[in-house]
This record gives sequence, C-alpha cells and structure tokens, in this order.
Amino acid sequence: MSRSAPEPCAIAVHGGAGYEPPDIADARRTGVERAADAGWAVLRAGGSALDAAIAAVVVLEDDPHFNAGLGSVLTEEGVVECDASVMDGATLAAGAVGAVTGVANPVRLAEAVLREGREVLLVGAAAEALARRHALRVVPPEALVTPAARQRWRERWGGLGETVGAVARDRRGHLAAATSTGGVSGKRRGRVGDSAVIGAGTYADDRRGAISATGPGEAIIRLGLAQATLARCDGGAAPPLAAREALEMLRCRLGALAGLVLVDPAGAIAAVHTSPTMPSAQRGGR
Repeated sequence: MSRSAPEPCAIAVHGGAGYEPPDIADARRTGVERAADAGWAVLRAGGSALDAAIAAVVVLEDDPHFNAGLGSVLTEEGVVECDASVMDGATLAAGAVGAVTGVANPVRLAEAVLREGREVLLVGAAAEALARRHALRVVPPEALVTPAARQRWRERWGGLGETVGAVARDRRGHLAAATSTGGVSGKRRGRVGDSAVIGAGTYADDRRGAISATGPGEAIIRLGLAQATLARCDGGAAPPLAAREALEMLRCRLGALAGLVLVDPAGAIAAVHTSPTMPSAQRGGR
C-alpha cells in the first residue's frame, strides 16, 4: 500500500509595510529570513502552525530593527506600548493584547490569552499581570527602548514599518497567524491598533486562509482588511489576486498603503504590499 504524500507545510513572514532607511534594509531582510527559518524549523519537526507563527514573530520582536518588542516606536510620552494577536485556524481560538509595557515578547502574551480561553482581547495592566502569572519575560519598560528609537522620537520621525507578522500551514493542514507591533510613533497612551484586532490585522481559519496585515492601523480596522481579503478568496480569487484587490480597495477607499502575508488552505502563499517596502520571507508552500 502506498503512503500518501505529506501535506505541504508553509510559512510566510513580514517585517512591516512602510518606509525603511536604506542603511538598515539589509539587516531587516536578514531578520525576516531568520524568522522564516525559525518557523520553518518548527513545521519541519512536526510542530503546529500556531507554534511556528509565534516562533517566527518572537525572532522579530527580539530584533531591534523592527517595530515590535525591542526597538518599538515610542508614544508621545516616550515609552513603548505594544499590541499583538494570534489565531488558531483549526479552532478559531484567538488571543490578543493591547497597550502593554515591559513585556519582551507580546506575541507570547497574546498566546497566553488564547490558551486561557477566557477573553480574546486583554489590555494594559491586566494583560501585564497575566504575563507575570505565565512567567513570561517581563523587563523594565526602558529595556525595550533602543537608542535609535529614542533618537527618532526626539526628532519626531515616524520610524520603521508598523508591524511584524507570520502565517503558517502545518503538515496536518491547520493554519495560524500571529502579528505584533509597537504601533505608531508619537501615539497617545492607550492607543490600540489593528495588530490586536481579530479580523482586521490578524485572522486564521482552516477553511479560508490565514492573514497577518501591516500598515496604518486605523484604516485597516475600518476596512477589516483580513476579512476583506478572505472574502475575495471565498469568491475564488487566488491568494495574490485577493491580496492585491483588498489592498487596492484600502488605498481607494481610505488612501492607505499597506501590506499582508497570506496562506490559503492548500498552502499557497502571497506576500503583497502597496507601501514602498515590506520585507518578507517564505518557506515551503505550493
């Protein structure tokens, strides 16, 4: 009896849509490649899509060249507040956190919310208390502020791409997505963007696809970019076309440039952006 071929694994990672200074472009591309390798290693070892997407995002949160975790942009008061979310396409379980300080890996905190299963979105001090209960890496808030981020804040410069994220398909055919960000430079304390909003910046459903979006958060929330893209997949559009159409609608309706990575139930990958840049990397897929 012949054994069926294993289902194709796939992972796609992005490092944020927007403008990036040329002097760090190479470092950012190296970063997304390392993140893709980390997620791919999980998948090759038989791990879940959710674990793979989270592993990839953790790499980018720990890399100061990205606007997530270490190196995040600063609020108007000069501190780091992060948002993140994760979603499991097999169960539609999701977890998200917003406006958290001193949590080294916000995506791990979003995972903790998902695992507890009580809420979908937890913000501020309550989310930070959850990080301590789950023995996640909690640091003094200033430990996440890099000299480059502080300098950009002093100069009131907008900073790097707005988000990092990953989508994955494991060998069992399950999908997942994870997204993390420091938000918008100079934002007010308590502002929460699309990276914490399921259906806007993050979504995963084994029957439809998995998406992590990046770009102006308020516009992405208003359009429901992840759901708008999957609606086009539902209509029969291949992932690259679905992504291009949804991003074009975002540009036409709201004047916003953005990007996203997408994996569909068959393992086809798309990484599309209308912004000047969006470093991305992928492994596997059809």
